[in-house]
Amino acid sequence: MRISRDKMNVLAKVATEALVQMENVEFIEDRNTIRLELRRILEELLKEEMKIDQSARQKIENQRRTILEGTQEWDILYRKYYNEEVKKLGI
Repeated sequence: MRISRDKMNVLAKVATEALVQMENVEFIEDRNTIRLELRRILEELLKEEMKIDQSARQKIENQRRTILEGTQEWDILYRKYYNEEVKKLGI
């Protein structure tokens, strides 16, 4: 999934504000530093997700015969290979 820079900033801001609302959360750093760190973490997670997606797609492309994206067979294989890649990461 690709998310624009603006949407990533909104997500980080919403997550920061949610943390601010929690009574048992104490900030050591200022809110902007927390927001920037959340954004960095979100970007890393999305990069990992893109790698998993690409790996699953590559496995489908390496099949003996061509399997068209959007077909039921493609979807089933994609989920299977995607889940295998996720398990490799221990998620």
